[in-house]
Amino acid sequence: MDVLIGRIARWAREIPDAPAYTFVDYLGDGQEHTLTWRQVDLKARALAVRLREVCAPGDRAAILAPQSLEYVVAMLGAMYARVVAVPLFSPELPGHAERLALAYADADPVVVLTTSAAMSGLPPAKAVIAVDTVSDLLADEWEDEPIGPDDLAYLQYTSGSTRAPAGVEISHGNVSANAAQLWEAFDARPRTSVAALWLPLFHDMGLIAIIACPIVGGNRAVFMDPVAFVMKPTRWMRLLSGHDDVYTGGPNFAFEYTAARATDPADLEGLDLSGVRVMLNGAEPVRPSTISRFASVFGPYGLRPEAHTPGYGLAEATVFVAAGSIHEPPLVTGFDRNALEEGQAVPYGGQGFASTLVSCGRPTGQQVRIDSAGDGQVGEIQVRGPNVARAYWRDPTRTAEVFVDGWLRTGDLGVIHEGELYITGRIKDLVIVDGRNHYPQDIEATTQEASDGVRRGHVAAFAVPGAETERLVVVAERSRLERDQESVISAVRAAISRDHEVAAEVVLVAAGAVPRTSSGKIARRACRQAYLEGVLV
Repeated sequence: MDVLIGRIARWAREIPDAPAYTFVDYLGDGQEHTLTWRQVDLKARALAVRLREVCAPGDRAAILAPQSLEYVVAMLGAMYARVVAVPLFSPELPGHAERLALAYADADPVVVLTTSAAMSGLPPAKAVIAVDTVSDLLADEWEDEPIGPDDLAYLQYTSGSTRAPAGVEISHGNVSANAAQLWEAFDARPRTSVAALWLPLFHDMGLIAIIACPIVGGNRAVFMDPVAFVMKPTRWMRLLSGHDDVYTGGPNFAFEYTAARATDPADLEGLDLSGVRVMLNGAEPVRPSTISRFASVFGPYGLRPEAHTPGYGLAEATVFVAAGSIHEPPLVTGFDRNALEEGQAVPYGGQGFASTLVSCGRPTGQQVRIDSAGDGQVGEIQVRGPNVARAYWRDPTRTAEVFVDGWLRTGDLGVIHEGELYITGRIKDLVIVDGRNHYPQDIEATTQEASDGVRRGHVAAFAVPGAETERLVVVAERSRLERDQESVISAVRAAISRDHEVAAEVVLVAAGAVPRTSSGKIARRACRQAYLEGVLV
């Protein structure tokens, strides 16, 4: 098998001066900084030499660095050296200290890879290497070694939205297969298509889309710091603008956030999105309202409706599993809500309430099945393919629960309807009140539509113990609009009662109080815990 890391040397020979990775430093000098394929190969080899001075193949190298070209070199240098990379983040990243501590302790790295500007606050390590201080001259000392598809490439720590982060063992074969699958789903063109993203490199979607996927065809990746995106989300659109053939991606909240913040005409002036071929929307439930809103805001700047591409994936499958067609607008289907809550996918017939779901398309290069009693029924999504990881790091019990007879048990609920995969929720997030199943994302959607006093995309619905049955709690952040708190709560309660036939306790909190994972997903379990401990504000 042609492992992905071997292609860097090929591009260094064939297109040595072509740009490989470009970092737009919005938080620093505001300039573009680029490495060519020759430079990427040179720096990765030099780092491999340096790594071998302090560790051996199979040892772990934790990457605790900011979003940068050095982060890319750290990942690739570790892979050259057959050292197991552990993509994490700088300790100064706010709000994720506990996750970093847990993942770092679990990985037990021999060496930390960082930058000279991020040396402070590092956890104890046997060795520390500042990637930007490694001399390129060391590259001449590196001699290529055979890398097999079963060799462990890196540990991808899950976001911890439902439990403590766990290290997914990603082999060189896994990453090679998944990068090729994503590249095929994007219908990317060799040496022509450009990746332009803001996603964090320690997150599975950012790592594969920014670092790995471009290696497949010698393509260019242009990226920026996620903090720069949060500060001014229209920078994402600027990153895409003007390219003739560009692909990107992000979670649903990013599309919602960008559309909401695109209010200054100066930020949009001259924007040209006609070359955007794919905007993969994944990592969390895709909302039809988000697709419509995003299209209405950016359609006038050339964005084609079919560019918005819903997808599905998870770390245990490296990242990518399925995506909609990039040649057609997203497929949105209404299902009978009561039937769906009973586990049956029945198209909405006009009576009662509808649950409107967005298709995540079909798998590319892998198999997907639904573990249920029959066709058209909701069940656990299971995946099999060369991209599926083999185990969790040092966790045989959890490995045995999740990786069963070659199939990955995702923990996600879904249904295949007319050949298309629809995600209905997570098994552990189901809210069960009086014996009826309720999908939290449906309740969250109802909540944010009930009043403009609720901040869109910042709602968490979950169940807590009650006297005789579970009790529904909805925590929602207040929007910037001045609204009477009691009237907002009353409107939300009424909408949930009307649309879901269940009573809810509604808690309004300040902006930023609803916790998210490091990848931006609503952390329902963390929010539930904060509610039970009485620390929500």
